[in-house]
Amino acid sequence: MRGLSSETFDELCPSSMLPIRMQNKWAPLVMRLLGEGAQPFSELRRALPRTSSKELTRALRSLDRDGFITRAADADSTGYSLTPLGRSLLAVLLDVCAWTAEHWDEIVDARERADRTETDSSVNNVLTRNT
Repeated sequence: MRGLSSETFDELCPSSMLPIRMQNKWAPLVMRLLGEGAQPFSELRRALPRTSSKELTRALRSLDRDGFITRAADADSTGYSLTPLGRSLLAVLLDVCAWTAEHWDEIVDARERADRTETDSSVNNVLTRNT
């Protein structure tokens, strides 16, 4: 395996850009919804009931700022749609979603094992301190 280059952790390294762009947990879901076509804010809000209007607005602004979506206002409402750049990222996101679905059970099992180990450790620490 080849070593990491000295630029790997540079602020402008390509590997550091995606986390900056997708720091909002709702952004990938918004992109998936917009993959079905342009939608007004109200439809996006209805499709994402676990998010607040403020969180959705933050995700939309971030995606717009980075060129993944475009915002078009007409007399009736404001609609959002993917840009060509957004469509190219959506293809990658869909691959990651497919990979996650394929490995879902393994991921859940690993998390449950880690949670059990963490809980067991906490219980042991409490018992050890109390003796």
